[in-house]
Amino acid sequence: MALLEVCCGGLESVDAAVAGGARRIELCSALEVDGLTPPVDWLKAVKGRYPSLTVHVLVRPRAGNFVYAPDEVETMAVQAGQTLEAGADGIVVGALTPSRDVDEAAMERLLASVDKPVTFHRAFDACRRPFEALEKIIGLGCRRILTSGQGPTVTEGADMLRELRKRAGERIIILPGGGVTPANAARTLRLTGCTEIHASASEVIDGKKITSAARVAAILQAIQKP
Repeated sequence: MALLEVCCGGLESVDAAVAGGARRIELCSALEVDGLTPPVDWLKAVKGRYPSLTVHVLVRPRAGNFVYAPDEVETMAVQAGQTLEAGADGIVVGALTPSRDVDEAAMERLLASVDKPVTFHRAFDACRRPFEALEKIIGLGCRRILTSGQGPTVTEGADMLRELRKRAGERIIILPGGGVTPANAARTLRLTGCTEIHASASEVIDGKKITSAARVAAILQAIQKP
């Protein structure tokens, strides 16, 4: 059965995701800048309310590109450690070199402090050589790659997603994300061969993106049809 991961930018969104039937979320803050590391108190609150909910936490210290200076990598390592101590079930992170390759040194430093599953996030979509990046990320020991297939959305990136899934085999999970809706979720899984999908399932209320329980439920209904 296909699995939906819901990206939640606050506690209100977590409540909505759970109400819609989500069993795994990515917790972050500041969705208006594509997500930053959330406060540890948020994670503690989520785990307190929903002990059985799988919570992967974004580690991203600032907006902008994914090229990090050594001091920023150290900040990320500290954030990852604090997040795991607070009960995270996994970490979502990514780092690139100025030439848009996977920053293996930075990732090795970050993974050294993490003993839970790691998802390499959509920094992957900026990589100049996606298949080379795929192999490097597998070699680092990451569990998943969150990607739109280097397209604006998963619809435009479907061909790349399918090829990544084919090349990855059972070595790593390709997690399509980017523009996922109830209308395209099932088709994306069917076209790519992926078994997990990532969506914010959100609506804009007073200028803020909030997860919609109805949209979560609609995506789940679409991807779990026999």
